[in-house]
Amino acid sequence: MNQPFLSVVVPAYNEFLRIGKSLEKIRRYLESKDFASELIVVDDGSTDRTPELLREVAASFPAMRVLRNEPNRGKGFSVRRGVLDARGELILFTDADLSAPIEDADKLLEAIKSSQADAAVGSRALERELVGTHQPWLREYAGRSFNLLVRLFTGLSIRDTQCGLKLFGRVATRRAFELQRGTGFGFDPEVLFLIQRLGGKIVEVPVRWNDDPATKVHLLQDSAAMALDLVRLRWRAWIGQYSTPG
Repeated sequence: MNQPFLSVVVPAYNEFLRIGKSLEKIRRYLESKDFASELIVVDDGSTDRTPELLREVAASFPAMRVLRNEPNRGKGFSVRRGVLDARGELILFTDADLSAPIEDADKLLEAIKSSQADAAVGSRALERELVGTHQPWLREYAGRSFNLLVRLFTGLSIRDTQCGLKLFGRVATRRAFELQRGTGFGFDPEVLFLIQRLGGKIVEVPVRWNDDPATKVHLLQDSAAMALDLVRLRWRAWIGQYSTPG
């Protein structure tokens, strides 16, 4: 296979009921492009029929690879593993439910090209009229509150760090993923903080969004864990853990 220009990384945990349609959409998107690509699905120790389904899809799609964690290690761990294994010049991370449609990756590709950025992050906050199906009000309020904490703890000016559609330059951002320590749902602010800390340029791009009620995020438990991740991030930065030479 030719050296891919774009690698797509999808973390998956017990996604049997919905990932098949998502993978088909990603495949159609990639096959419509005139550049070489690859699809990496990181199965995070699924206990349902996800592994069987992934094997079936990969058998008919040579550009797809499956990595498996044993046991379950977390979304942040899975994304990190997929990104570090990717070979593309650019690496796209997308959630398995495609709440942000894969076609909106075109906006991120154009943003990186036009601004010469090192990373482009999809955002629900810049143009809220692009949000079709909203999250329940309590979850949406918690998300906005979390992003205020992110800006307080990291200094990032990004208004939505948690949207599941992000594009990274492989060479420019690899060190950030190597230094990443968060393994759960709160990994995004750490990666973006490290990219900026290492001198990288990040652009925020409005994308479409339709909430999937089958989200794996538990509001109270995971919100607390994500807030704690921000405290840990600040502590690691203060004691110099992110200053380790590459």
